[in-house]
Amino acid sequence: MLQITIYHNARCGKSRGALDILQEQNIPHQVRLYLTDPRKKSELKALLKKLKMQPSGLVRKNEPICKEQFSGKDYTENEWLDILVKNPVLIERPIVESGANAIVARPPERIFEIIAR
Repeated sequence: MLQITIYHNARCGKSRGALDILQEQNIPHQVRLYLTDPRKKSELKALLKKLKMQPSGLVRKNEPICKEQFSGKDYTENEWLDILVKNPVLIERPIVESGANAIVARPPERIFEIIAR
C-alpha cells in the first residue's frame, strides 16, 4: 500500500472527518499541516496535476481573504497558482494524496476512492 498524505487543517470539520476515517480504518498516513508547512510553487503544481485540476478550481471562494482581495477580478491560472502559494488558507481541503493520485476529500467519504486505487 502506498503512503497516504492528508493536507490537513484541524479547524475544518471536513478535514477532521477525513483524518478520522484514516485513523479509524488504520490506514498508514502522514499529516501535513499545509497552513504552517505550505507547499512550494513546484510542489503545488505537481499536486494540481495529480488532482487533475487547474489552480482556480482549488480556490475556496468563500474565504474572507478571497472575497476581500481577489473577488471580481480575472486572474490567469498561473496567477491563481501564485495566489495559492502565498495564501494557503485559500486551498480547498482536505486533499488526500497517494502516489500519482490525489483527491479533494469533500465529503470526507471520498477518501475511500483513493484507498481503493
